[in-house]
Amino acid sequence: MSDPRGFMTTDRETPKRRPVDIRIRDWREVYEVQPLEALQHQAGRCMDCGIPFCHQGCPLGNLIPEWNDLMWRGDKAEAIDRLHATNNFPEFTGRLCPAPCETACVLAISGESVTIKQIELRTIEDAWGSGAVVPLPPDRLTGKTVAVIGSGPAGLAVAQQLTRAGHTVAVFERADKVGGLLRYGIPEFKMEKNILDRRLAQMTAEGTRFRTSVEAGVDITGQQLRSRYDAVVLAVGATSARDLTIPGREYRGIYQAMEYLPWGNRQGLGELEGEPAINVAGKNVVIIGGGDTGADCLGTALRQGAASITQLEILPRPSEERPSAQPWPTYPMIFRTSSAHEEGGERIFAVNTSEFIGDQGVLTGLKISEVELSGGKFETLPGTDRVLPADFVLLAMGFVGPEKSELIPQLEVELDERGNISRAEDYSTNVPGVFVCGDAGRGQSLIVWAIAEGRAAAAGVDHFLTGRTLLPVPILPSARPLTI
Repeated sequence: MSDPRGFMTTDRETPKRRPVDIRIRDWREVYEVQPLEALQHQAGRCMDCGIPFCHQGCPLGNLIPEWNDLMWRGDKAEAIDRLHATNNFPEFTGRLCPAPCETACVLAISGESVTIKQIELRTIEDAWGSGAVVPLPPDRLTGKTVAVIGSGPAGLAVAQQLTRAGHTVAVFERADKVGGLLRYGIPEFKMEKNILDRRLAQMTAEGTRFRTSVEAGVDITGQQLRSRYDAVVLAVGATSARDLTIPGREYRGIYQAMEYLPWGNRQGLGELEGEPAINVAGKNVVIIGGGDTGADCLGTALRQGAASITQLEILPRPSEERPSAQPWPTYPMIFRTSSAHEEGGERIFAVNTSEFIGDQGVLTGLKISEVELSGGKFETLPGTDRVLPADFVLLAMGFVGPEKSELIPQLEVELDERGNISRAEDYSTNVPGVFVCGDAGRGQSLIVWAIAEGRAAAAGVDHFLTGRTLLPVPILPSARPLTI
């Protein structure tokens, strides 16, 4: 174990964020580097709790107490080996995961949890810095070929696992660069894209092949994929956005979050010759949706120089404390302040948008009213209607499933009752040799789930191709482990 008294003698301390007035002038990541000695003290707070419930909170089954102890002792080489044993991309989860492991930490029963996420991030960043992260090409090739459709975290995880197992893997991405939503959906201030590029370079050196600007179902058909490859893995995500079909939806100035965020990312990366196609500089912006995607829109709009930003959420403001209906070790719905919220904008809870207001086809505002949750339904409170001025409205209300592209009917895969691609215990679809993982089969979820499902699906594909597998099989609630 780590420091036997660390959890009693050391308070929780997270890295400092760069000053707001400085960081909103650039697109760089917001956190400063925490001194190693301070981080080791934080790792020393991990206690010998007997049953580490952080494992229960982590879909990847990360060996958290082990690498906490190793980092506390300064054994960085062994720490990164233990971290990579369950997680292909800890530099992604260390930045982007909401850390359900921390809310499941035993210390969180009556105090503040271990800073697991930050210890994970420092472990992998020190490993990159020391040259400890190297390509791991297979010793031999199996002669089997796999097509992975989509290069988000699930697609990258399944591709890396199968490449290392000796299969020849090609990843198809319809965008001009690899990464899926990691590339243009996640703002630069949350994860700089050189972080993604260095991992892609490792995967390329291992033998994974990337095919960009190729839309599966259009540029290459489902029939061609099945004839050219021994297995096909659908990791297309759940990118069909939830819409708000109310009067005035046709006005110019209303965009889905994922129509807006890529332009902000390209602006932050210096990839645009002129102004972004969607630019909110000097405008009044309203964001509908109070989740992480809404916060991403907020931080992006601030950096573009919006005149005002208001974020709306239909649910009431969460409490500061864990609700009694969400006891430890579950992930509680509490009031959280992201780095973007710290930077500016106004948050309004318990309101509903009933109509978009416009003039000559252009958005000028939206009609909102206060609501109250009663009997599982939202009831409008009389006399609370008002119009909120807006030049732009950004819809960040989540996603309803994978896009219904030409690829799905071409492959003849079945959908479940929620519109996701149906799969069996081993992540196979109804079509032999076609598998699905990540949000496309699970529905909108966390990056840590996407990586876990990619790893689990890789074991299923490997078993299908060779009759056995030595790849690790995470035990996920959505699928039982393979019988091998």
